[in-house]
Amino acid sequence: MNTRPKITISTLDSERLEALLESLPDGAFPGRDALEAELLRADVVPPKDVPATTVTMNSTVRFRVGPDESFLLTLVYPRDANGSADRISVLAPVGSALLGLSQGDEMEWPKPGGGSIKVLIEEVTYQPERAGEYHR
Repeated sequence: MNTRPKITISTLDSERLEALLESLPDGAFPGRDALEAELLRADVVPPKDVPATTVTMNSTVRFRVGPDESFLLTLVYPRDANGSADRISVLAPVGSALLGLSQGDEMEWPKPGGGSIKVLIEEVTYQPERAGEYHR
């Protein structure tokens, strides 16, 4: 898959993610370049203008990885991941891939050490912006 789907992120998520990336020591996050590239190409909008079916930070999303692995996870900042089985850090390869995608979108994302994973967004079951939480 050569074409990446359009992604949308909120101004709040953009600011927080840029600050997070700046705070990381060099080499601490192998997917840094890929996530920075996604942030640069994203359509950045005010939180109230994020489409209701878009994956934002703290959204809960049902997605597939490859042909037969399905997950229901909440996309969180690393400090909030705390090893919970129902959360995925935005710094994990799949977490970075989820950010900004919408229901029905599919994208390949690089894996650390080579290769790629294919991620398909099935449903955004919870999104803070859709719930009126614009300043979380």
